[in-house]
Amino acid sequence: MSESEPESGTDRGADGPGDREGESRGEYALEEDDRDAVDVDDVLERLDELERSVSSPSERADVRSVRRMLERVPGGRSVSNGIQRYTTRDVAEGFVGGVLLSLPMVVEDGVFEIAAWFLEATVAGIPVALVANVTFIVLLTHGLLYWTDFRDVEVSRPLFGIVPRRLLGVLSVSFLTAVFLLVLWGRHAAGDPTPLEFFARATIVWAAAAVGASLGDILPGESEGTEVALESVGMGEDD
Repeated sequence: MSESEPESGTDRGADGPGDREGESRGEYALEEDDRDAVDVDDVLERLDELERSVSSPSERADVRSVRRMLERVPGGRSVSNGIQRYTTRDVAEGFVGGVLLSLPMVVEDGVFEIAAWFLEATVAGIPVALVANVTFIVLLTHGLLYWTDFRDVEVSRPLFGIVPRRLLGVLSVSFLTAVFLLVLWGRHAAGDPTPLEFFARATIVWAAAAVGASLGDILPGESEGTEVALESVGMGEDD
């Protein structure tokens, strides 16, 4: 009996709760190390390549679902603040944002005075003030989308390998919004303007609409919906 007691004590010590808890902690630490060894950016990049390579909408939806699951993995790098896709819902959000900020400009008579000055300030017959205003709108929109700290917006699949789809989409949506509101409320016919005068008026409303469309697009984060892409037009790789 005296010789068997140490063995039973040893067995109890080996199988005790403390040892089992230690083994569990060791296995958990090993799993943590294995998980940390995975390069999340590399996996996301490969998922992007896979999404571009498949042709079936259902397969693309599956890839996006896997990507969203990976982005929510505990302990992994959070990429929820980043935006890569440009979808139909982004277009709708941009339209709403453009309407909200451009409405005050549509009813403002000062728009007509500014437009007249745009056409009077010319150099060699070129309305330089109007050209400068259009350039300002493009640069302002680009800065809001890609240089502010609201969201980390990536240039994905640019048109012709150069033109960002989101920038072109926001500029187009905001300009069409400005023209739509001017025509809808009859401001396009006030004073019987020439086509160039009407364009000058539209660019003033466009400036406000572009800011609203940019913020409406990026502030909600990356949206669901059908991705806006011109498959018949050459596209570059992700930046």
